[in-house]
Amino acid sequence: MQIHFSRLHIIVLLLLIVILALDQVTKITAIKYLKGKPGIHFPESWTPHDLFRLTYTENTGAFLSLGSQLPNSLRFWLFTVLNSIVLFILLVLMFYKPNLPTITMFSFSLIISGGLGNIIDRIFRDGKVVDFMNIGIGFGSFSLRTGIFNIADLAIVIGLILLLVGEFFVFGNTNSAR
Repeated sequence: MQIHFSRLHIIVLLLLIVILALDQVTKITAIKYLKGKPGIHFPESWTPHDLFRLTYTENTGAFLSLGSQLPNSLRFWLFTVLNSIVLFILLVLMFYKPNLPTITMFSFSLIISGGLGNIIDRIFRDGKVVDFMNIGIGFGSFSLRTGIFNIADLAIVIGLILLLVGEFFVFGNTNSAR
């Protein structure tokens, strides 16, 4: 197995580092300015149907708090150890699999940076991930909101969407080499 390193690898590594740093800085900022305080709503004139909320929370589970009721040791093995293994495999694929499509490289970079951001939280924040953003829309009595998330979660979701777009729309059902 031979390592492949190109200008694209440098770009996706820089993206990974920037997203990871942005995630950690925003989480530290959320802890400093949001923890223990009421949420901030934007724009306030739309209340109760504000578009964007900053609300501090700590999540012991995965996406939408799935698994938060599991025992601490099982959450550690699933959300820290298993996720670390998966992220390591993606990182190895980025450098050892020749001719990965550009969209796949970017999606892997986003998924790895987001995954690492949340793993760092779990390791240094007693198994908890800092979440602080919430988006929603509302009309009359109707209101639809996302779960509370962070930059890492956003990177993972965008990475997964890019991966799906690359797999199902960009390359379609062609039999040509990628």
